[in-house]
Amino acid sequence: MANESQIRMLLAGDVAPVRQPVDRLADLIKPDIADRDFLIAQCERVYSERGAFQDWVTVPRGTWSRLTEDYASVWKAAGINVASVASNHALDYGIDPFLDTIDLFRSWGMTVMGGGRSQDEARRPALLQKGDTTVAVLAYNCVLRDGQKAFKDHPGLSAVRCRTWYEVIDHQPGTPPLVMSAPREDDLADMVADIENARTLADSVVVYIHWGLRYIPKVISTYQPIIGHAAIDAGADIVVGHGPHVIKGVEVYKDKAIFYSIGNFLTTGRLKHDEPGTQEWNVVWMEHPRDPEVQYGFPEHARRAMIPRLTFDASGLAKIEVLPTLINDLAQPRVLKAGDPEFESHFEYVKWASDTLENDLRVDGDVYVVGKARD
Repeated sequence: MANESQIRMLLAGDVAPVRQPVDRLADLIKPDIADRDFLIAQCERVYSERGAFQDWVTVPRGTWSRLTEDYASVWKAAGINVASVASNHALDYGIDPFLDTIDLFRSWGMTVMGGGRSQDEARRPALLQKGDTTVAVLAYNCVLRDGQKAFKDHPGLSAVRCRTWYEVIDHQPGTPPLVMSAPREDDLADMVADIENARTLADSVVVYIHWGLRYIPKVISTYQPIIGHAAIDAGADIVVGHGPHVIKGVEVYKDKAIFYSIGNFLTTGRLKHDEPGTQEWNVVWMEHPRDPEVQYGFPEHARRAMIPRLTFDASGLAKIEVLPTLINDLAQPRVLKAGDPEFESHFEYVKWASDTLENDLRVDGDVYVVGKARD
């Protein structure tokens, strides 16, 4: 008989479609994500007709950030009941549409985390309960601009801001430098305090964080392990990252898992059919779809994604499973099953992305397993 206090939680990546009909994006995956108590996803848009385009937003990317409320129906279609609004696009049109989006989700009965009308609201954990079990989920953003972190009574995001510097590592002219990064110590201390507080409120703590180097396969920025390890040291049971639109490695640190990026979930991206190949930095080129019939506007390697499935009880995190997913031309993710020709190649990609990290990844039936399940 199922444990009535056992919580089954799914954590997915970015939700950000910009082409209608948005509800169809969830069609293929709905049967495989129905068996859960909570489905968490990252909100990469605001849904409002208020606000003004901010001067610091890079044109034209930010023009896609604000959508009308009818685009938000994708959240209902997928059955998502917990949203993080700690996004790098959350404030592209200012405070008003950001707060409108929070209010819209809450009017639907959804739990919202990672942002709010004050510092206390933005940093408040989502407390997810079932029977005698409580899980606290904290959401953060590391890829934000100055002035976007919630401060005292000023609206904004829950954030761990980072700094970047460069070190020359080769005598050959034009060779890219070593790019170094680290979290701000005050923000890291805030996160540690949040986790320690959450541990007094819940049986388990999840850190759900928007970070990382976008599009580039495998590379993990140097600030990320610092934050991930600090979260585990402070009492988090797992860290789940997203934001780069591609899968990054999985690390097991002190017997706790850190997912550096689980990839996308329900998003079309901004289509670039009429543009030349997209340049990332000044040294890496990513080919985007050229066919106007392709609705998924990301590079080919961004089609793979993961959905961690976590099982909790009053004693803590009992099991970590991963649903491997593949996103098709219509931007629809589907869960891969053992025997599917794509299943093995997906797992090999995840292992390759993780091979510089300590990890414990293996296949168990139709899912990947991280670590040993608790008896």
